[in-house]
Amino acid sequence: MKEKPVTLGLVQMSCGQDSDRNMGKALSGIKEAADKGAGIVCLQELFSSRYFCSTEDYTAFNLAEPVPGPKTDILQKIAAECRLVIVVSLFEKAAEGLYYNTAAVIDADGTYLGKYRKAHIPDDPGYYEKFYFAPGDTGYKVFKTRYASVGVLICWDQWYPEAARITSLMGAEILFYPTAIGWAVSQTDAVNREQFDAWMTVQRAHAISNGVHVVAVNRTGREDDMIFWGGSFVAAPFGQVIYQASQEADEVGVIRTDLSQTGFYRRHWPFLRDRRIDTYDPVKERYIEPKDLL
Repeated sequence: MKEKPVTLGLVQMSCGQDSDRNMGKALSGIKEAADKGAGIVCLQELFSSRYFCSTEDYTAFNLAEPVPGPKTDILQKIAAECRLVIVVSLFEKAAEGLYYNTAAVIDADGTYLGKYRKAHIPDDPGYYEKFYFAPGDTGYKVFKTRYASVGVLICWDQWYPEAARITSLMGAEILFYPTAIGWAVSQTDAVNREQFDAWMTVQRAHAISNGVHVVAVNRTGREDDMIFWGGSFVAAPFGQVIYQASQEADEVGVIRTDLSQTGFYRRHWPFLRDRRIDTYDPVKERYIEPKDLL
């Protein structure tokens, strides 16, 4: 099978209060990835600010902007300059009082290809995203870039096999997950490790069951009572972790991948062929009561 090489860049970083400084750090990371040969670069979730969703704060809405907008304008220029694709997560203001957690995809010539709005919105201690974001209304999306067809999902989406499956069925060769997830300082080391292992396991499973590369780019550093666990990684189409960043440090990772592996693994492990789509209607139910099984 003919090789289809694509080099991926992951920019993992800590964030401070200064949005301009965060943007500068991200641009530096993008350029470093480009210098190392990356063709597609992904940034972490909400890269230009601290993770403001740890509290419910009305002033945080001032961070939002249109998509496309000022930040995508900047990123389009660097994408064209470096001839690389950029996947970026932004706090989108769609209208007064209507906001989304949005990923934009910019092609290697600087063209804005479109956006995906995060479908699954958490509401848990430290992750009060329902206060800020409406559920995404774009549906799942695949973007045909110069180097590959990419699917983009965002953080909490990564726990849902349905989202990964649908995006893969739409033709995604790589699934990107811009992410912001970490350990609460109040938790034990055992609980923290259990959560980190589950986070990696579920995404590696998406790679295996769909036969695609999976890329998760997380933030790092302490913000208030949360220590973001970094650990950004790339899983190959049978779940092998072929790159993983540190948990504590800012890091720009670059890894060469071969997208022809999708064809190889889908031939040898034909999960898509053997799907029983005629039996899957119940998955659309919120829950199936035991009485309904009688």
